[in-house]
Amino acid sequence: MPELSPRRRMLVLAICCMSLLIVSLDNTVLNVALPSMQKDLHASLAGLQWTIDAYTLVLAALLMLAGSTADRIGRRRVFMAGLVVFTVGSVLCSLAPNLESLVVFRMVQAVGGSMLNPVAMSIITNTFTDPRERARAIGVWGGVVGISMAAGPLVGGLLVDSVGWRSIFWINLPVGLAALLLTFRYVPESRAPKARRPDPVGQLLVIALLGSLTYAIIEAPSSGAGKTLVFGGIALAALVALLRYEPRRDEPLIDLRFFRSVPFSGATVVAISAFAALGGFLFLSTLYLQNVRGLDALHAGLWMLPMAAMTFVCAPLSGRLVGSRGPRVSLLVAGTAMTASGVLFAAFEAETTNATLVIGYVLFGLGFGFVNAPITNTAVSGMPRAQAGVAAAVASTSRQIGQTLGVAVIGAVLASGVGASSYRDSFVAAARPAWWIIAACGLAVLVLGALSSGRWARRTAERAAERLEAAEIKEAAGVV
Repeated sequence: MPELSPRRRMLVLAICCMSLLIVSLDNTVLNVALPSMQKDLHASLAGLQWTIDAYTLVLAALLMLAGSTADRIGRRRVFMAGLVVFTVGSVLCSLAPNLESLVVFRMVQAVGGSMLNPVAMSIITNTFTDPRERARAIGVWGGVVGISMAAGPLVGGLLVDSVGWRSIFWINLPVGLAALLLTFRYVPESRAPKARRPDPVGQLLVIALLGSLTYAIIEAPSSGAGKTLVFGGIALAALVALLRYEPRRDEPLIDLRFFRSVPFSGATVVAISAFAALGGFLFLSTLYLQNVRGLDALHAGLWMLPMAAMTFVCAPLSGRLVGSRGPRVSLLVAGTAMTASGVLFAAFEAETTNATLVIGYVLFGLGFGFVNAPITNTAVSGMPRAQAGVAAAVASTSRQIGQTLGVAVIGAVLASGVGASSYRDSFVAAARPAWWIIAACGLAVLVLGALSSGRWARRTAERAAERLEAAEIKEAAGVV
């Protein structure tokens, strides 16, 4: 990629952030619309879980393929294709006649979404080559998540209450088209110096692993132990096969050598933990505010605004902090705040009084605002720029896996606790174990953040990067 002027670099960042905005906004808006969709489509709790997880599951399964494909055939080309597919999928979702069609169209959306965020992050990584500038750019990127969290519940509430839940998918059309035109005009094409070959076997194993694991968790409360064990066994077999097959390939879908870097491995698990907490937090909050407190979609969105506002404020602050002092402080703040929020709900039933509900939302928003920048920065820094797309895709995949598992596990725990009772009578008690799971996710962020950001961890990252670069030099020279 040619060196761009500062103004052009900022324009590229803005265009990439537009793709993140529509993807993130789609998720937050959808959460507010869940109760309306449940009534209109006569959906069960498991059906609601699938409207979210069908999207995140396909996204997680295809992100690494999209990242490596973009490195191979051109990042701008794949990014533009993703914008087209995501926009078309959004239109189809707005026309879905039933729950089954909606789930299928959400999967179409996800195919497009898989070509957006990791590819956009790869474009940013190759545009902002200075580490400090890159960290600030990633902070801005994280701030867009805060904007989507702030605007999503309000925009979604207004649309659901005034027009209906189908209208939440319409907002992707103008933003997607604008991003498509701007990308064509201003984003330069770039690709890795050496093309990576496809890995169809690895891709199928990833799909089998994530799909069977998610199905086993979501359907466990209603399907019984037999079917759950079968799909759990398929997931385990796919994982073992993946770990045995991938190291034998010259150009694997998942380069396991990345995980020799402790910061990279830590960032991967932190991403899974943080986004599992986010998925579960939004799922519980939406159902509680609307089905238990009886609020409409707009007022439920207003109650969630303190969480979104804190994410919006803290994300760019975290980006600057990572750029100046590294990821450690941001991860420790994030883990502490998210753990405190989960404990507040689990041990003190924070949702039952207005003051503690707001405090719980503020704490979670603060923690989540600080966690995104160190995840992304750690994932891509220290890795060879030629593999930026794959490294960014692993980080993005970890986020989607986390959100998928968070909704699946939290929903299954809630369904088991509620049983045949009404939401109003049993929700708080049924949600208590789910809140403890969210608190445990926050604690994982705290502990792993401390362990993966010290001197020893940084040395493992340096050694891993040296080995990867040496392997690339050998491959380029034709040495096996």
